[in-house]
Amino acid sequence: MSPGILARYEPVIGLEVHLQLRTGTKLFCACSTRFGDPPNKNTCPVCLGLPGALPVLNRGALDLAIRAALALHATVHERSRFARKNYFYPDLPKGYQISMYEMPLATAGWLEIPLDGATKRIGITRLHMEDDAAKNLHEGFPDSDRNSYIDYNRCGVPLVEIVSEPDIRSPEEAYAYLTTLKQVLEYTGVSDCNMEEGSLRCDANVSVRRRGEDKFGTKAEVKNLNSFRYLQHALEYEIERQIGVLESSGRVEQETRLWSVAAGRTEPMRSKEFAHDYRYFPEPDLLPVHVSEALKAEILSKMPELPDAKRARFLREFQITPYDAGVLTTTRALADYFEAAVNAGAPPKSAANWIQTELLRRLNDAGKEIAESPIAPAALAELLRIIERGQITGASGKKVFAKMFETGDPASKIVAAESIGQISEAEIERACREVVEKNPDNVAKYKAGNDGVFKFFVGQVMRATRGQASPQLVNGTLKRLLS
Repeated sequence: MSPGILARYEPVIGLEVHLQLRTGTKLFCACSTRFGDPPNKNTCPVCLGLPGALPVLNRGALDLAIRAALALHATVHERSRFARKNYFYPDLPKGYQISMYEMPLATAGWLEIPLDGATKRIGITRLHMEDDAAKNLHEGFPDSDRNSYIDYNRCGVPLVEIVSEPDIRSPEEAYAYLTTLKQVLEYTGVSDCNMEEGSLRCDANVSVRRRGEDKFGTKAEVKNLNSFRYLQHALEYEIERQIGVLESSGRVEQETRLWSVAAGRTEPMRSKEFAHDYRYFPEPDLLPVHVSEALKAEILSKMPELPDAKRARFLREFQITPYDAGVLTTTRALADYFEAAVNAGAPPKSAANWIQTELLRRLNDAGKEIAESPIAPAALAELLRIIERGQITGASGKKVFAKMFETGDPASKIVAAESIGQISEAEIERACREVVEKNPDNVAKYKAGNDGVFKFFVGQVMRATRGQASPQLVNGTLKRLLS
């Protein structure tokens, strides 16, 4: 589709994010929420919906949901209530889902996303609690062409659904919203946000309208968006599809569509349901939820420092660049590592550089997370102090770092064992004289005003000393000899 046609329309996007809360047990029973257990192991009469079984609300899940709402600047209501959302599907053994409808836990929040060097505020309509459905398995079995299977382990796992306002205007903004939301929720510790394990799932409501119009177009809901990349690709496709329908004088249907990874397109799933289709009514087996001001204050007092506040503090206290602060606060674990290294004596700017260049690169190559680093923050701090004191060069420091990553040994032990401390001034003087004497032609060029040849002399000396000479001393000695 031509850019000119695309430019005539404005996308309107809202996201519905389902987040699994980080609890050991399910929302209304004591079954484990552990991922990867044998199918149908973690079940009981409550989560299987057997007659006579009664749900009991998980207090830990409620506290985590309140923490998530407060982190998103939402108003947590004193009174909320669970309801039954009735529909029939094989992954729903009770024949209904226990969710919140008319009286959600929290409303009217917001999240600021980075956008073109500035920020944009995206409104959050509501945050409510609900239990998860089971997992349908359509692939991986000898008879998958004829039958589907169901694993009920996930049934009853505690979720919060976070519904944004239709404030998002492009796939790029949707990507920024979801990544920022994930970062904030990871910082709070309410969820591991693992999309591969289904801890974070996203549906998108998308419509298009002529630019300048106020009225929203007919929306389609796109499901099965289990990665940031799929979200962006699905929205790009769906926006073009809807514009194509309108440009052909057609009418966009309100429906639910699935993102097909294999086909690279959205495909019809079913006509979009309305709230009355679910026959909501108050859950008779659960009392309304009461959240006191004292409980909110207690949860707020235990709220960890969130990404925006941590970035601002890093800039203020450690005098690093905004870019470095942004990278180092990407995850709470990475921010904690950096701060621990600085607290152990590492110069902040050096720590920021080494973590971003050497440590993250090696962790990525090894397929490890920052929490699995074989180099502890205090060990990195020791290495940087050794370099700062001039005991070894930066080049030698990289070799020491590689050995530390490989063996887990401290920098001081490796420096002593490898004998890679910086060489003496006398040795540097001798190496510089030898290089100058062996290269009379380049000496002549330098004296004739070719300053660029100076790098040649420095390189030759560093090679002769195997990188163990102080660059500052080498530069000073060469300039003296060449003049």
